[in-house]
Amino acid sequence: MDTQEPRAWYIVQTVSKHEEQAKMNIELRVESLGMQEYIFNVLVPKKIVREKKKNGEYKEVEVILYPKYIFIDMIVTDDTWFMVRNTPLVTGFLGSSGGGAKPVPVSTEEMQTIFDLMGIKEEDNTEFTGEVGDQVEIISGSFKGSEGIIESIDLSKKVVTVLISMFGRTTPAELSLSDVKVIK
Repeated sequence: MDTQEPRAWYIVQTVSKHEEQAKMNIELRVESLGMQEYIFNVLVPKKIVREKKKNGEYKEVEVILYPKYIFIDMIVTDDTWFMVRNTPLVTGFLGSSGGGAKPVPVSTEEMQTIFDLMGIKEEDNTEFTGEVGDQVEIISGSFKGSEGIIESIDLSKKVVTVLISMFGRTTPAELSLSDVKVIK
């Protein structure tokens, strides 16, 4: 059975000085295995620093903030967990103690600190224009392409509950505000 955790950021350990290649390997495997609905983003946190050269001039260089680590925005299932762990240049998940233990996600606050260090401003979806009862199209995730009706909105958590018709039944799905688009 394929158990599933909620979407979150996870830390993956890599072979030293091969973070970019490990990222590329994961992205290629996501594409070839069709896991785009479970693995959304692979990030090697970097920032630009000014470095003084021997002649006294400064140059800007890109440095990796966390050598030997990359971050993955994903939904952990048995299949995605196995695929990432067995990708060339990946040595394992941080927070996974072996014996089939799933990794521990990175908190939203910790990821925001990393985004801030990188100078990335995360989209603020508090200006979400949808209201309860509006029809929406799901634009990413496992329900991509489906339509539904907004049942509830929680701006503090940046989530929306959408009622989706599946197999003749209405099913509620909790989604990120960025995963839906209001249909006018």
